[in-house]
Amino acid sequence: MKKPIALLGLLPLFILLAACGGPSNTNDGKTHVVAAFYPFAYIAEQVGGSFVDVQNLTSPGVEPHDLELKPKQVGAVLDADLVIFETGFQAAVDQAVKQANLSDRKKVDVSRLVTLKKTADELADQKAHGDVVEHNDEQDASRVDPHVWLDPVNMLKISRAVVSKLSAIDPAHADAYAANGAAFDTKLTALDSSFRRGLANCQRRQVVTSHAAFAYLAQRYGLQQVSIAGIDPNNEPSGSQLADIIELVERHHITTVFTEDLVSPRIADTIARDAKVRTATLSPIEGLTDKTEHDTYLTLMQQNLAAIQKANGCS
Repeated sequence: MKKPIALLGLLPLFILLAACGGPSNTNDGKTHVVAAFYPFAYIAEQVGGSFVDVQNLTSPGVEPHDLELKPKQVGAVLDADLVIFETGFQAAVDQAVKQANLSDRKKVDVSRLVTLKKTADELADQKAHGDVVEHNDEQDASRVDPHVWLDPVNMLKISRAVVSKLSAIDPAHADAYAANGAAFDTKLTALDSSFRRGLANCQRRQVVTSHAAFAYLAQRYGLQQVSIAGIDPNNEPSGSQLADIIELVERHHITTVFTEDLVSPRIADTIARDAKVRTATLSPIEGLTDKTEHDTYLTLMQQNLAAIQKANGCS
């Protein structure tokens, strides 16, 4: 899933950017936050308000799994007051953070806040080998599920960590960060309640998705994720895997195969056509697009809830 990114050749550039103040040093008096991709940038904006300047490393329309950083973006990581990222999700960001040698005070590593779920491949290996499986670091990064933000309870944990970090970095505005964080917590708690109520009574619990991005959401609200691709949305299933998914759709009377904005719907459309069911969009909220540019994490999650309710006959 992760492309190896070689950043050692950019060290001279780091030094130059640091000497020049870097792209984030604009003397505007704000705390400069660099977020790896949209959900983390959204948290920073909600907590920081007018006292922070937030840079999202993943541009709208870019699949964050495949992110490659430009030298200027690497420099932004070096100069940031705070970097919010998740180790193991975006190799280019991991490398930039490592090269910048950031102190704990200047980073929020989401992988340290939330217990990451193992992928289906990792669980299968553990079962086959009696729970004793050794991997190197690169393998380990691809064998855990990074999509923690699709569980509002996890977003609460991240938000509170950002409040704490920003308050330490910029104590003059700590009260504002605390107030903003509390307001955002209220919205996330309400979102969690909406999902709990909205998915409590459904005719079916299976959700067929383009890629395996919804395990945290599924576990939180008692659903079963059935993914066409694995954690990497660019992987394609084998013919036998496709046949198994079509059989499952028919056996459980599933009405909908879910596609998403940043991944080709070709295979999902094929499954839906062969199983004679419809398709609909379920957003992994990895980034905004031209279609969703006026949406937010909260509105997209509400749209996801409505889509699952319709597909699964929830009342």
